[in-house]
Amino acid sequence: MKYCSSCGYPVKQRIPEGDNRHRYVCVNCSTIHYQNPRIVAGTVPVWEGQILLCRRAIEPRYGYWTLPAGYMENAETTVEAAERETLEEALAEINIEGLYSIIDVPHINQVHMFYRATLKNGQFGAGEESLESRLFAPDDIPWEDISFPTVRKTLELFLDDMKKDHFGVHVSDIRHPMAATRNKDDL
Repeated sequence: MKYCSSCGYPVKQRIPEGDNRHRYVCVNCSTIHYQNPRIVAGTVPVWEGQILLCRRAIEPRYGYWTLPAGYMENAETTVEAAERETLEEALAEINIEGLYSIIDVPHINQVHMFYRATLKNGQFGAGEESLESRLFAPDDIPWEDISFPTVRKTLELFLDDMKKDHFGVHVSDIRHPMAATRNKDDL
C-alpha cells in the first residue's frame, strides 16, 4: 500500500499508539489502514465414496487439481462461501456435512477452511475457473498434480478419516520456512 484511500496522501508503516503491530498510517489524515487475513472457503465434496476435484483454469497453479474453494466475499458466511465456490468451480450442488479443516497460512495472510460435503444429485461439471472436474477414488487421487499444500493436507486428513470412518475437525497451520526469518521492518 502506498497511498491513503481516504485522502490520497502517502502512507508509512508504523505502530499506532495503543497497538502492537505495524500498520499503514496516512501521513496527512492519520487514518490507520488495517490489513487482515483473507479467508479461503471450500469443500471436500463426496459422491459414493469418491472425492470431487477440479483442475484449475486460472493462475496460480493452472492445470493442477484442487478442491473447490476460493476467497470469501463480504456479506456471506463461510458456509455460503464454500457452497458458492463449489457451485462456481464444479457446477455442483452440495449438502454441507460439517466443518472439516481450518488451516492457517500466516506467511500469505490466509486462513483456509474446508467443509465436508456430499453432492446432492451426483451431478457436476466445469465452471469458468476449471478446465474439468472429476470424481476420484481414494487410490486414484493425482497427488503429483495437487495444487496447494492446504489442499494436500486436507485430502490426506480426509482419506485417513475415511479409513477410520470418523470425521473430526482438524486445526493446523502451514508455515513457510523463510517466514520465521523475515524482518518486521521489511513489511
